[in-house]
Amino acid sequence: MSSPAHPLLRPPAAAVRASGRGPAAADPRRPLPVPETARPASASVTLRLARGREGLARARSSTRDTLRGWSLGRHCDDATLVITELAANAVTHAAPRCAGAPGIRLGFRLEPAHLLLTVSDPDDRPPVRPPGAGFGLEEDGRGLCIVAALSEGWDWTPTPPAGKTVWARLSTRPPI
Repeated sequence: MSSPAHPLLRPPAAAVRASGRGPAAADPRRPLPVPETARPASASVTLRLARGREGLARARSSTRDTLRGWSLGRHCDDATLVITELAANAVTHAAPRCAGAPGIRLGFRLEPAHLLLTVSDPDDRPPVRPPGAGFGLEEDGRGLCIVAALSEGWDWTPTPPAGKTVWARLSTRPPI
């Protein structure tokens, strides 16, 4: 079906020929450039995070904004909780040990079937999951248990020359 009311239902070259506008109207075999608004969002985003409550609030809002921009709104709650837990660990444990070092960085990378969330900090020490964490009513120590429960996997890697990156991978597949 092709009509002026439904320009997306006809091939782009036909739409240009029908309107008679643009250089492609002269040569129907020439591909049309993709309009800026139709280009997909960037497949990765990096963000510097302030050390403190304001930084954690920005981490949450940036996670929601990024995922909505990638049409992954249904994953916002899980991704926001994961990035908040990882960022809170960096702010609470790594930042105080490394005063004056570069700050904390968040990363979001969209892969074909996954969303990779990263938090990099200047501390070389690995994240610690306390023994028995997450099973009681402790006030602290449940963050990495939450990350493990919501993600398909998580781990950490050293970041030369100093620091580490903690990552979690969430599925973007539709529910079965």
